[in-house]
Amino acid sequence: MESRSARFLIKAGSVIAMLFLYVPLALVFVYSFNASVGQKWPIEEFTTRYWTLAWKSPDVREALTNSTIVATMATILALILGSLAAFAVHRFRFFGRNAVSLFLVLPIALPGIVTAIALNASINNLGITFSLWTIMIGHATFCIVVVYNNVIARLRRTPGSLVEASMDLGANGWQTFRMVTFPAIRTAIVAGALLAFALSFDEIVVTNFVSGTELTIPKFIFNNLRQPRNRPIINVVAVGVTVAMLIPVYIAQRIAGGGADIATPTPPGRREGPTDTVTAAAAAQSGQGA
Repeated sequence: MESRSARFLIKAGSVIAMLFLYVPLALVFVYSFNASVGQKWPIEEFTTRYWTLAWKSPDVREALTNSTIVATMATILALILGSLAAFAVHRFRFFGRNAVSLFLVLPIALPGIVTAIALNASINNLGITFSLWTIMIGHATFCIVVVYNNVIARLRRTPGSLVEASMDLGANGWQTFRMVTFPAIRTAIVAGALLAFALSFDEIVVTNFVSGTELTIPKFIFNNLRQPRNRPIINVVAVGVTVAMLIPVYIAQRIAGGGADIATPTPPGRREGPTDTVTAAAAAQSGQGA
């Protein structure tokens, strides 16, 4: 049991860490209502004028549209490839399996600038024109990692005996996936998709190297941050992005922490057996045989 001083130090450390993370965000929020272009403290006058200017800005709207399209497409691509890779690594034993798993997580482990330079060189050598599609491909390289990690972690927590029981009871591969495997991993897939979307939406390092002239929200902020007169609008956009990204990250955290229920309800007074989860699959197969 911890001593009183240890508990105090733990609480104090937690408070300091939270202040370190969120005080700068709070300052950006306050400065977004600053009537003055200069950022000095204390603020003399508050206004919502820059919120209106940011909303009416064609550059902000273009950047917002592009960021949403890129994040959505990168998430879809990451969902497909990341889930397939997780199933392949988890279900099959083959030469180089551990190396494949390492290479899958390497893009997010490497410094972003290294990945960005590699993507830029590859796109140039292939003669591909920089566009939204190149941004999507660049973002998918690290979004795949998020989906892969979520799905394979859930697959490792799912007992293999459930799949075996389903097959023994007569369900085919598709029925087993639909009634046993997918319910077990669907929350991990949703959490991975939400985190991938948030990660893609506000990515700047890779975007700068693969976007060409295309504008996204992070690139808009980066380009205008060096212009003092545009700083109030940058504060507004930064606050909007922060609030927007809190939603998918919070939902993903709640979903990933909740786990997945893969068993059918058990009647009162009866213990749950391993075949409860595959009764529906067996019934469906029996119905087809009849």
